Amino acid sequence: MLSIIQMSDKKAISAGILGVGSYVPDRVLKNDDLEKMVDTSDEWISTRTGIKQRRIALPEQAASDIAIPAAKKALDAAKVLPKAIDLIIVATSTPDMHFPATACILQYKLKCTRAAAFDLSAACSGFIYALIVAQQFVNTGTAKYVLVVASEVLSKAVNWGDRETCVLFGDGAGAVVVGPVDKGYGILSAHLAAEGAGWDLLTLPGAGSRIPLTVESVRNGKHFISMNGKEVFKFAAKVMEEGSLKTLELAGLSKEDISLLIPHQANIRIIEHAAKKLGLPMEKVMVNIHKYGNTSASSIILAMDEALEQGLINTGDNILTIAFGAGLTWGAAVIRWV
Repeated sequence: MLSIIQMSDKKAISAGILGVGSYVPDRVLKNDDLEKMVDTSDEWISTRTGIKQRRIALPEQAASDIAIPAAKKALDAAKVLPKAIDLIIVATSTPDMHFPATACILQYKLKCTRAAAFDLSAACSGFIYALIVAQQFVNTGTAKYVLVVASEVLSKAVNWGDRETCVLFGDGAGAVVVGPVDKGYGILSAHLAAEGAGWDLLTLPGAGSRIPLTVESVRNGKHFISMNGKEVFKFAAKVMEEGSLKTLELAGLSKEDISLLIPHQANIRIIEHAAKKLGLPMEKVMVNIHKYGNTSASSIILAMDEALEQGLINTGDNILTIAFGAGLTWGAAVIRWV
């Protein structure tokens, strides 16, 4: 487990989020629509997950395509020009292709001509992982502005005949610009962790070097998401509480200091469990899973952008973000908003 607190060296540069942007495709797939596709119902999906609908990308839309409007919005909000970006990190489980990195495609399309670029794979924890990597670059002065993007087109990895998984996931993208902020603001602490013993609980097994893409692997459904839902649920319920408390401790804060919790939007029951364990009223928890489903790495940014639009985040607020995902990975960060 890796725990990080804001660097105390007087020469270190504090890093925070300067701008946020998000984008979801236009197409809406409601629970009623899924009733016509698989043996399920709106009542079954709603009570077990909290999801009412999700967004689905067009057939021609890849991760980079839906990431572009989110990234442009974040750059505009931060008042940072594309040519000023030093590094682009894209967190995704559904990249445009194995290589080149989706980040390189974004670098070209956004005209961030000075930026280095790479992708990061930590599944639903990807945004938190990428955010903390970006923080380190800013802390040390290696980069001034880092564009962190999370973009997922999970609809193309879902077996639409599997009612256990197809009801859960949606498509969406989010982006933040990370850069220097005044001391005492920005990312105060973070906690990143992994439990590799559970690697097989949530997988997308096909088309890698272990199970190459073949007619047989496609016939056997190896290019679809596979999940042990019960075990993932138990893992998530545990680490959402433990990760939150550890990260608050690192920041020198208590549960009472949380202005807003922005959790990974995977399941409303997991979110409510975490809020109860932290003693937070749901008014202090940002929830939009009912509108978008589980959008993996992008879910926290989608919720963060919506919270900003609703006036739920203000300067000086302590924002707790936490996610869990395949790997098994989890991560949390406490951010004092600028």
